Amino acid sequence: MNLILLSPDDIENDRLARVRDPRRLSHLREVHRARAGDAMTLGIEGGALGRGELLSLSETEAVFEVSGLDQPPPPALPVHLVLALPRPRMLARTLEHVTALGVKELTLLNTRRVEKSYWQSPELGEEKIHRHLVLGLEQARDTRLPKVTLAKGFRPFVEDVLPDLLTDRRGLLAHPGMPEACPRGIEEDTLLVVGPEGGFIPWEVERLLEAGCHGIHMGPRILRVETAVTALLARLF
Repeated sequence: MNLILLSPDDIENDRLARVRDPRRLSHLREVHRARAGDAMTLGIEGGALGRGELLSLSETEAVFEVSGLDQPPPPALPVHLVLALPRPRMLARTLEHVTALGVKELTLLNTRRVEKSYWQSPELGEEKIHRHLVLGLEQARDTRLPKVTLAKGFRPFVEDVLPDLLTDRRGLLAHPGMPEACPRGIEEDTLLVVGPEGGFIPWEVERLLEAGCHGIHMGPRILRVETAVTALLARLF
């Protein structure tokens, strides 16, 4: 936890912040080994970053004096990530990784090779998703939560949603066997589509290409989804 991320409800009188949830308190005690008087990096969810002084820390509450929250969060990546829904354990890690890297728009998509049971996972609950996004923000010292959308139908997404998402964006479909290598260091707004373990089926690839996506590959190696997504984002931006 490289950042104490505060919600507006944590702030009192614009000067004090009170943290009461067990996860952050445990991290302050056991990882930071924080003591009264320590200066720490604070940020307000959706707002600015700065420093604050820990006034007290108990089993039930940490109190900070908030001052100098005048630094902007790091810039977001210019990308909307469309990701075939991974298996639950991989989803949790992937949410944290892409949030730390600066993704602010994420669509989780159903495809033929996504197991139906994945959509019933508790990891897709609003609270669970929020928790993993917060962990990613804390890691990267960011304050702006990504927007996560669930697209449970492939055809409705490609036919009704994708055309609007591709307006003023460059569409890239990352899939083994595509004719061109992944570009490097682009700056334009981009929509990046990444498939499930096992990849998209040929019909899905055809529909995505017809919709305006351009096929790219990452070389001959077949990567796990979380590895592929991280490598693609790092190479593209």
